[in-house]
Amino acid sequence: MLEIAITGIGVISPIGSSETEVLESLLGLKSGISAFDSPDMARPFPIGAVNAQFNEAFTRVELPFLDRTTQMAILASRQATENAGLANFSTFGDRAGVFYGTVRGGGATEWEGIRQFYLEGRKTAKPYVIMGCMANAAASQISIRHQILGPTACHSSACSSSGAAIADACRHIRGGELDIAVAGGAESALQPMFLGAWDGLRALADVDHMPSQSCRPFSRRRTGLVLGEGSVFYVLESREHAERRNAPILAFIDGWGIASDGHHIGAPHQRGQIAAMRAALKGARINASQLGYINAHATATRGGDPIEVAALKEVLGDATHTVPVSATKALHAHMLGAASAMEMLVCILAMRHSFIPATAFLDDLDPECTGLYHVPETILNHPVRYAMTLSAGFGGTNAALVVRSAKET
Repeated sequence: MLEIAITGIGVISPIGSSETEVLESLLGLKSGISAFDSPDMARPFPIGAVNAQFNEAFTRVELPFLDRTTQMAILASRQATENAGLANFSTFGDRAGVFYGTVRGGGATEWEGIRQFYLEGRKTAKPYVIMGCMANAAASQISIRHQILGPTACHSSACSSSGAAIADACRHIRGGELDIAVAGGAESALQPMFLGAWDGLRALADVDHMPSQSCRPFSRRRTGLVLGEGSVFYVLESREHAERRNAPILAFIDGWGIASDGHHIGAPHQRGQIAAMRAALKGARINASQLGYINAHATATRGGDPIEVAALKEVLGDATHTVPVSATKALHAHMLGAASAMEMLVCILAMRHSFIPATAFLDDLDPECTGLYHVPETILNHPVRYAMTLSAGFGGTNAALVVRSAKET
């Protein structure tokens, strides 16, 4: 079976903009969640914001084309390609591709255009608004800047978007169509209007008395999800291709699964989650009991967490009390289209540094969420060979990814 190697990683997130920073936040249970208030909103919301601006990284000529989402995608993918020892992909011709996941695309650009249209009476948009807000803008910018000349694909399947993008890249590589790909996701949709839309679903968390602890997956005291922003990208290539160019191999992606619930546009069903996880395990050629860690989707919603727990128990079977499960959205929030890519990074860090990340602030487990090996405190000195992450998106699209430690080779 052709092995798919991860040779580059780039990250911009609420808990760090490098592997080292993210690792330190995970080990120290350092939350990137804070309270956000605006006169345009009915109440304050907790959010996982990236406390940085990126305009200075681009020229005045470039900026009109670049929504904040696209800026973060460009910078995270550049970090990944530099990490992999690459800059220009043109020598690979059409054997290299870009696979990108997002929910909103250039949401800030779109909202600003709407505001100008209705409040300022501007009946013609500023130039380049379309190019700034289209969903595939970031994928196209990455392709252009790195001269990646093969397929450029944009996935938008809600919270599973970047997981679907990574799986698509893996299929192209294992199928022999590509040698190398840049894959991941980005999201920046923390505008008041978008938060208000989510609040209409009664899905967003209340601001805790300690705002950093507002996201509480699996907890009896959870009040809803916390939206975040950021971008995570990977360079993926066949093992043979990586070894030919003497690239360091950070981990392997052995299995992936995509499955739909066929149930409800906004409510999950465990059958889709079960099918996605079983497909990922089958692709990796391992049993559930061989997993050393699972990063759960766990959005801290009343309806979502118990469904996922039931799905995990079905897949794990007799291994429910031996395979550790945690939800790190308690720290980095729900990064929407970038969520799968972010949580795969957590799995990779757990493998590379031999620890099990905790579900932070889990001091009151909901009885509906029992029956798993929950991890309320970080477990150190715990080797992990295989790890799996699951993402479950609105619309019922589920994505599971199984990664393997490179230490085994």
